[in-house]
Amino acid sequence: MTLPPEVKKILETLKEGGLEGFVVGGCVRDLLMGREPKDWDITTNAKPEKIQKLFPEHVYENTFGTVGVKTGSEDSVLAIVEVTPYRVEGKYTDKRHPDEIKFADNMADDLWRRDFTINAMAMDSEGNIIDNHGGRKDIQDGLVRTVGNPEERFSEDALRMLRAVRFTATLEFKIEKETFQAIQKNAGWLKAISKERIRDEFVKIIESDRAHEGIQLLEECGLLEYIIPEMREGIGVAQNLHHIYTVWEHNLLALKYTADKKYSLPVRLGSLFHDIGKPRSKRGEGTHSTFYGHEVIGARMVAGIVDRLKFANDISEKIIRLVRYHMFFYTPDEVTASSVRRLLANVGKENVEDLLKLREADRIGSGRPKAIPYKLRHLKFMIDKVSRDPISVKMLKVNGNDVMQELKDGPGPKVGLVLNMLLAEVLDDPTKNKSEQLISRIHELDKSSPEELAGALKKIQDAQEAEDKTLADKHYVQTNQD
Repeated sequence: MTLPPEVKKILETLKEGGLEGFVVGGCVRDLLMGREPKDWDITTNAKPEKIQKLFPEHVYENTFGTVGVKTGSEDSVLAIVEVTPYRVEGKYTDKRHPDEIKFADNMADDLWRRDFTINAMAMDSEGNIIDNHGGRKDIQDGLVRTVGNPEERFSEDALRMLRAVRFTATLEFKIEKETFQAIQKNAGWLKAISKERIRDEFVKIIESDRAHEGIQLLEECGLLEYIIPEMREGIGVAQNLHHIYTVWEHNLLALKYTADKKYSLPVRLGSLFHDIGKPRSKRGEGTHSTFYGHEVIGARMVAGIVDRLKFANDISEKIIRLVRYHMFFYTPDEVTASSVRRLLANVGKENVEDLLKLREADRIGSGRPKAIPYKLRHLKFMIDKVSRDPISVKMLKVNGNDVMQELKDGPGPKVGLVLNMLLAEVLDDPTKNKSEQLISRIHELDKSSPEELAGALKKIQDAQEAEDKTLADKHYVQTNQD
């Protein structure tokens, strides 16, 4: 277990100053497991003022006494190493933050306040381990166990219940029995935690290799109800003759596929949520039940979820689009180039590759043996073929300035409405994307009412849906079969 030179230098500097210094927490756990630490934390009996004096190049802006020591390393993980005095914490009356923090004089008190045994170990510069709570044995046994009484630990910070699930997913561990029972008993405490903190832990579960097992464990612990209760609606909901799994099982298996493939966060979340609207759209029972419009319902539900958990706008928009358009219908011999252009316009060219990955996950999650059948390969060919055609307003041969100049008008909503109407027409026939033709059409559209112009985007969507339905009816299939 070799410490990086930057970390070792900090420990040596503390020692030369007559002070104690240990690496502590997750980095020790990772070293014992042969994993590369994602961050480095050092604890010491020095107070913040002394730490700052020993390390002039530092950052200090917090109430916990932590000093960020600048090492000059080119490695982002080691560029700033956090050095914190030993400390003990008061009661957590809000189940989120300690009422008070006091600096301690010894390592034992500092380790006692930590969440899990596997995170409550320290190591000196020579590699000697301090393990007062059996962390090494729990690593060997693959267990997540709280330091001391689990209910006390979770009452201090209820987010620790979610962290327990996250560690099982990322480390491939199990939750120790008493710790698990305490989570089940007190899952409702999670309501006291901010949505941002919940989101961050949830994302780490989704980004783990065992993401689907993490979601299943959230349900078993009773935590999912306080994070994404909408997902639970799919538990036990049978599907139709195209599916051998319930909605809940299908969504988890789709997530598993994207995790196995190391796909991005939006694709993983899109796969988990893609059929979330099915329970609310289900009509009938048995093998011929239907779920018409579940993708529209699901997109609305997902919009609420990502807003509640305060996801960034760009990620939110992508996930919503993936769920909304995952039901695209494609038959190589009959789908036209214009329908592919409309798909690109609706989904966004930048999201198409992720949409196809979601479709792969949908197929595998349904129990089908092949993720990328011929028709998906053909669709990729068609996308490449039409990718140079105009599929967005930016690709038109006229722009907003042209519209204002021709109509002798200033900026306003009408400019965008006219451009959207031009795009809707060009999607059907790319040969119309000529500046002279479009300018002529601008003057014709000037006579249209705002209501007529406002229907342009809906026209694009309706045309895609109408073509999908025509093909589906012709081939005696349901467009909700995937």
